[in-house]
Amino acid sequence: MESFEQYVGQIFDNRYRIDKVLGIGGMAVVFQAQDTVMDRTVAVKMLKESNGDDAAAIKRFVNESKAVSMLSHANIVKIYDVSVKDKLKYIVMEYIDGITLKNYISRKGVLPVREVISFAGQILAALAHAHQKGIIHRDIKPQNIMLLKNGVVKVTDFGIAKLPSADTVSVGDKAIGTVYYISPEQASGKPISPRSDLYSLGIMMYEMATGTLPFVAESPVSVAMMQISDKPVAPKEVNESLPVGLEQIILRAMEKDPQNRYENAMQMLIDLSELRKNPGMMFKTRPRSEMALVGAAAKAKLEGDAISAMAKSNNRHKKSKNSMLITIGAVVCALLLVAIISIVIIASGLIKSNNSTKTHQIEVKNVVGVNLNETDLSTLLSSSIYQVKYEYVFDENAKDGVIVAQSPAAGSAKKVKENSQYCVLTLSVSRGENIVYMPDYTASENREVKLKLEQMGLALKVKIERQQNKSISSGYVISTSPAAGDMLTEGQTVVLYVSSGSAAEMITMPDLSGLSETEAMKTITDLGLTLGNVTFDDSSKDRGTVLSQSIKEGDSVPKNVTVIDITVSNGEVDVPSSSESSYESSSQWPDMSNFSRRIF
Repeated sequence: MESFEQYVGQIFDNRYRIDKVLGIGGMAVVFQAQDTVMDRTVAVKMLKESNGDDAAAIKRFVNESKAVSMLSHANIVKIYDVSVKDKLKYIVMEYIDGITLKNYISRKGVLPVREVISFAGQILAALAHAHQKGIIHRDIKPQNIMLLKNGVVKVTDFGIAKLPSADTVSVGDKAIGTVYYISPEQASGKPISPRSDLYSLGIMMYEMATGTLPFVAESPVSVAMMQISDKPVAPKEVNESLPVGLEQIILRAMEKDPQNRYENAMQMLIDLSELRKNPGMMFKTRPRSEMALVGAAAKAKLEGDAISAMAKSNNRHKKSKNSMLITIGAVVCALLLVAIISIVIIASGLIKSNNSTKTHQIEVKNVVGVNLNETDLSTLLSSSIYQVKYEYVFDENAKDGVIVAQSPAAGSAKKVKENSQYCVLTLSVSRGENIVYMPDYTASENREVKLKLEQMGLALKVKIERQQNKSISSGYVISTSPAAGDMLTEGQTVVLYVSSGSAAEMITMPDLSGLSETEAMKTITDLGLTLGNVTFDDSSKDRGTVLSQSIKEGDSVPKNVTVIDITVSNGEVDVPSSSESSYESSSQWPDMSNFSRRIF
């Protein structure tokens, strides 16, 4: 088994310093790291060494980098750099301080309707962007959705995404994806389309809205078969408080036949936006009323019976004249009956239409105190009369989802016209007490932490205090006050204790004079000092002997940062006789007194 802690502290490609392990998957491990060039925190996704020779794993790794490099969207994780050379293969990505949507669902169970709409809407915005670029994700699931503390979601892991240049489906790609969220066409190896991602999102929305998956079985094969052929239990049967409109959106996205789903992500996003504005909204999929459908069916049946009767009469050449008259009479009666039913339906429809277009006065209903997490507002407010808007407020005296105020007030008189002139009702919905807990910012870059605290919306005052610390790099947070996990309040002062690095160790400067150049260099290095300029000068001392130093003996200097220069003897210069030298005079000898060199 690979030990990934061994990489902590290492620097990849002289740039990415690995700080800690964030998570380990089947193919890769994800580290938190510091980009020392751009001075930012990043996530490094490294292919496990055990998969380093796996062609399929490497292909998926490269595929992910290609897919995301083509995209630029607030709800899609960014990729900054890719390295697939030698044994070290990794992708440098945007660092996301959050949890997977799967973990969030596991903790909370059934999510509030507003969260289902918000999360699904952001995912649809990301998918609309990807699909426009010709990229199909093919593995949409809550494990691949990261949720930030501010409610923003990020779509990740484009490892098996279908790129614009790729073939429709290869044999190896059949049934690719996660079985609990896979589309019927993926499960059966048929061609996929952007609508395949919408099916997977429909499964996710079902899970968020009900707390359960629509298809569960003992084996993955059984689940895949259910995706192909079984109908899900209606979401409202699992969660009765679910708005009808949300159930309609979920079930349309989960249609087995891709042609019956939403045409594209944007179309689905529009319906979600409408539902967000008016949670009581119901989407009409067919223009005719149920009565008209019944009448049409009755007409078809009667006409079919009549045709059948006529066909039988033609085959019986020896029927009596009386029986023929009876048959014709039956057909005429049937057609008259259908005509009468049609007239009644049309007349009732006209009467209803006239009544619905008539302006009348209503008394605004009182919905203050209603909990939207427990009650379907459409049962109280008709979508043909009311158009509902929402404002969210923090209220320590009301639970999350409870309506604390409405405008216009209950009992107000308003003129409306069904499906045309609405009563616009603005509801103030509580988000409960505004409780925010201090995150753990240990070993995080202090400027980044300061920015995050200022963006919390609590008007926090951030104070920085420097402390020496051997374990935490300079500029990074050692601890905070309040401590991680403590509750934050409006306007509170938060102190960040930031490392200034290790305390400087002081060294007493020794006397280097009389030592050889080699001995002096070793002494300087052993003390943790740095040798600077070495200057040579003529002297009666032996060649290579240290004559002087830039820092006096006995001075106290900091270790690891101090540079010391030395002057070294060049020895005595003997002027040769004219018979021993090609130089005509001593003035032609090179001047060695100003010669110097620097040791690095």
